[in-house]
Amino acid sequence: MKGFWIAWTLSVAVLGGVVRAESCRTSEWKEAEGAIHGSVPELMVCSDGRPVDSVAVWEKVRRGELLDLFRRECFGYNPVERPADLRFVPDGPDTVMPDGKMVRRKARIRFSGPGGAASARVLAFLPREAKRPLPTFLMVINASGERNKWADETRQVKHPAWPVETITGRGYAAVCYFVQDFDPDFGDGFTNGVHAVFQPDAAKRKDSDWAGLAAWAWGASRVMDWIETQPELDKAKVAVIGWSRGGKTALWAGANDTRFAYVISNDSGCGGAKLNRMKLARSEHISQICKNIGYWFCTNYHRYMDREEELPFDQHELIALTAPRLVYVGSSSDDHWAGPPAEFEAAKRASPVWRLYGKKGLEGKSFPSKPFTAYHDGDVGYHLNKGPHQLNDYDWRNYLDFAAAHGW
Repeated sequence: MKGFWIAWTLSVAVLGGVVRAESCRTSEWKEAEGAIHGSVPELMVCSDGRPVDSVAVWEKVRRGELLDLFRRECFGYNPVERPADLRFVPDGPDTVMPDGKMVRRKARIRFSGPGGAASARVLAFLPREAKRPLPTFLMVINASGERNKWADETRQVKHPAWPVETITGRGYAAVCYFVQDFDPDFGDGFTNGVHAVFQPDAAKRKDSDWAGLAAWAWGASRVMDWIETQPELDKAKVAVIGWSRGGKTALWAGANDTRFAYVISNDSGCGGAKLNRMKLARSEHISQICKNIGYWFCTNYHRYMDREEELPFDQHELIALTAPRLVYVGSSSDDHWAGPPAEFEAAKRASPVWRLYGKKGLEGKSFPSKPFTAYHDGDVGYHLNKGPHQLNDYDWRNYLDFAAAHGW
């Protein structure tokens, strides 16, 4: 995805402990005004024309329709969910970290299929003094190159994208996994990772079979299986969070697995939180993402290159699949490739589902006119950070504050 290798910039200005809001160059976003192409699919209308006017209709009809659409036309169907032989093995003893404030725990998730056996790593940090059971933040690590250092188990490297000390200092457990343990992040014809384990004959793949993002989201659910075995962790308060491609993964994991009580997408853009039908000149579109990294999506998705108006869904419906749980979309003001106005628009258009449950979304809100603006008064959160394609302290402060505001 273009822009992944942009240098990280920490641009939050702090004066006397108060974040100083600076004006965004709002003229840059005028391209968004009225730029909805085609008809945005009706979230609150079933395929047979029935209105979604109750929780029962949403849960028994509409939600299943949308989930199947995204499986068939975007991410693909998984051939298996929880493997019969899934097991968890400690990867060494717990270790008290040098600061004395947290314990490191490592484990291996093991499973097998027709193509053989595989395993994946889990890395967790638990605060020693916080009240049990611990709410948990599960981070999708898009590990490659420099990002491998995000999850330094020694904590000698402290990257703002994964601020373990801040998370545990607020009384939460910080857990992460590595996407390449489930599927390598390159186009290999689906001959490696969990694709090879469960579908060893790639020649027999269907156009609707799972691709890269689905494999990574499947991995998040297997880590959730491990979390459920840990007595110190609160199984009812687990958040899944990802940045960029990890944000797409987190949204799809949250759509499929309702055990995730809080779903966070940071700068997820095209295929994540960005409304496809909002045309922004500098943002990524389906044709670009499929030409560059099409293995993230099932083959059916490629049919919509330069044909967004023909999509039978849009990303507000992906976000809506997390309802009535907590969901949060974070954007960055200069991350034009991810299309912040379209990420906000999708979150706002998803909000009516929360109303069915007597909850509040982003109704009445407008895309922020300046960065360092956050909306936390409902169950659908949003903020606009300042700067490029990034995940930093400002983002995390908002995600943690949102959790605390909702009783975590």
